[in-house]
Amino acid sequence: MKGTRRTIGRIVLFLVAVGVMVGVAGGIVWFFVRQMRAAALQPGAEVDLSSLERTLLGFYLNLRRNDIETPPSGSTQQVEFTIQPGESAAAIASRLERLGIIRDAELFRLLLRYWGLDQQLEAGDYALTGNMPMSEVVTQLRHGRLQAKTVTIREGLRAEEVAYLLASEGLAGQEEFIGLVRGDAFQYDFLRDRPATAPHSLEGFLFPDTYQFAVTASATQIIDAMLQNFDRRVTIEMRQQALDEGLNLYQALTLASIVEREAVLAEERPIIASVYLNRLRKGIYLESDPTVQYGKGYDAATGRWWPHISMGELRTVDSPYNTYIHPGLPPGPICSPGLASIQAVLQPAKTNYLFFLAKGDGSHVFAETFEEHLQNQAKY
Repeated sequence: MKGTRRTIGRIVLFLVAVGVMVGVAGGIVWFFVRQMRAAALQPGAEVDLSSLERTLLGFYLNLRRNDIETPPSGSTQQVEFTIQPGESAAAIASRLERLGIIRDAELFRLLLRYWGLDQQLEAGDYALTGNMPMSEVVTQLRHGRLQAKTVTIREGLRAEEVAYLLASEGLAGQEEFIGLVRGDAFQYDFLRDRPATAPHSLEGFLFPDTYQFAVTASATQIIDAMLQNFDRRVTIEMRQQALDEGLNLYQALTLASIVEREAVLAEERPIIASVYLNRLRKGIYLESDPTVQYGKGYDAATGRWWPHISMGELRTVDSPYNTYIHPGLPPGPICSPGLASIQAVLQPAKTNYLFFLAKGDGSHVFAETFEEHLQNQAKY
């Protein structure tokens, strides 16, 4: 009987000791995890894991193994998830939680930290599903980047040329793309200045740049990426500058698209912009050849969207875009201008020029009077 009591006493003491050890370890882990969470809230904070801290974090994650290995749902529907350049692990985790891809954003961030991936997630597009356990989501973000294509949209392309370029890369269908460009499916504040009669509602807003699109990207996603880029690059300050020049954003963009098609040399953009602004203020027809080319459209004989225009055609092409026969700005942009052309309109050179003429080498000669312009024509 005495031996039995002694045995029971030893067992009780052992269990108490184990309980104390677990409690202490749990307390240390709890304190460590709280410290890591607090550090993550500091902008730019980095947590350097020591061997002890790594062991404790591993212990904590092991306790949460069931949460890490249990999918949040049984959904097999694929969700395209984009990591933006410079996006923090905390922001990524928060968005994944909102999308229902993970259940616990903080646990996900700690898992990334334990595996040393919180500073290494590469920007790009990924395909995720709700039936992935958290550990698999981490693996996908590490190795599962969607195949993407790099496409450069040059300055000065009209929407049909952008559509053709994307289709040639195996991305969006031309007809679908143009249908969306001419529709009203996109709602951005900067589109509010468009007149209701704008025939190509997004012409000019497809911001020229080098993009990476997932091969599975839809025409809607591609256009959305271009519009978001426009929204970032054409700042609030720039939009105010347009108003200071007496133009709304749509009018400034329309004029910038003409400058884009006319200018060859970067240093001449602000001067060419000043010519058109001076003509607008004096009520003189713009008489821009590219607006006639745009109005004429695709030339099947040459296979070009910007065909050569003869002197005789300048006043005979019947189009509201023909600025030789219609006063003021054309109904809308004739292409997607780059940032340099937009800035040239917002910060034009201070000149009295009303005319310019191509010299044949990419440069132009400028004149204040029609007589000077005629002399330049005779010379060049």
